Amino acid sequence: MKTRLLLLWDYLRSSYWFLPSLMAGVAVALSAVMVQLDATLGAEAVRSLGLISWNEPEGARELLGVVAAAMIGVAGVTFSITIVSVVYASGSFGPRVLTNFMADRGNQLTLGTFIATYVYCLMVLRTVRANGDGVAGDQFVPHLSIVVALALAGASIAVLIYFIHHVPRSIHVSHLVAEIGLQLEAQIDRVYPDAAEPGASTTVLSRDQSMFEAATRVESLDSGYIQSIDEEGLLGCAENLGKPIRVLRKPGDFVSPGDLIAEIAGQADDDAVVSVAGAFSLGQIRTALQDVRFLANELVEIAIRALSPGINDPFTAIACIDWLSSSLKLFCVRQGEPPERRTDDGDLRLVMPVTTFEQFASGALEMLGPHARNEPSVWKHLLLRVRQVLERTYLPERRSVLEHYLACAADPDDDSSREA
Repeated sequence: MKTRLLLLWDYLRSSYWFLPSLMAGVAVALSAVMVQLDATLGAEAVRSLGLISWNEPEGARELLGVVAAAMIGVAGVTFSITIVSVVYASGSFGPRVLTNFMADRGNQLTLGTFIATYVYCLMVLRTVRANGDGVAGDQFVPHLSIVVALALAGASIAVLIYFIHHVPRSIHVSHLVAEIGLQLEAQIDRVYPDAAEPGASTTVLSRDQSMFEAATRVESLDSGYIQSIDEEGLLGCAENLGKPIRVLRKPGDFVSPGDLIAEIAGQADDDAVVSVAGAFSLGQIRTALQDVRFLANELVEIAIRALSPGINDPFTAIACIDWLSSSLKLFCVRQGEPPERRTDDGDLRLVMPVTTFEQFASGALEMLGPHARNEPSVWKHLLLRVRQVLERTYLPERRSVLEHYLACAADPDDDSSREA
């Protein structure tokens, strides 16, 4: 359940509608509170404060109408600028970076501020009454509410100034690459929080494999990318069944109906199979929630696009290599994620696939290497960064991965480095 909530939150935070809608709802609530406060205090009490200007009904309506019309107009322009910047980024850096722009809090906050101000002004505007309006009740002008509307208008101007600065900065390639690199380092910190012991083995091979020789197959029910796996749910299923479960696919893998995604040791009924299959959340796109390779692939994609003949921007590729090497330096000294989940008594309950340092490093370097080789300055920089990572790596198994890559780089006819 926790994993599904995290996936839902990841979807909400990377959408343009959630935060503006939430701010619009807050604006409706704020308007109701302020209007009620105006009605409770009364016009004379508000006049006695002496801190706000006095408004007649027609002037209040005109003021609120002008602010509302201005805000919805600016919101439309802001949305147009955002879409233009997203299209530019998608064409220049790759469609997968759209997720980063969709999750940009600055753009969401800007659009939400303008919409919230517009909604607030409309809600307050409907409460203004004059004596000749034919509406039951005395004349009513929510003076305090109008002051808040003016404050929101001032805040909107400040947000607009921020937005004008934020948009060109967000599509600056160095800033974009740095943001992805920092997210990748943060994800490695979260997934691999423990430092590896010097001289310790990082090989993660599951024991008790014999119990899966006669296992119940769990097949995918739909097509799509595995966005998350509910580990807690799988542990609960294994505990209820009293049998271990082995997961065969990782987040980021694409599956089709009928593809084998997990196994239950021994025989299990259909309800257990459906429960295990339900722990896999599929979607149309890959996400970085549990897929540590996704952000690395984004950096590789930007670098490859930068090295294409149509763009020919080696400095962007070098920046991507710098951030990739930084992530490799962080990963190389972290303890690998254990594949087995056992009870306190030592009984095996769950076997999870893990992303090893070899898979992470080889996947990034082998995709980028052939393109970097065609640009001497980028190729030299790539080899320099790999050697620097090697100097930082003290675990023999991980050193062999980097040494093998450097050896194959020195001998381009050796195809062993390009094996899957």
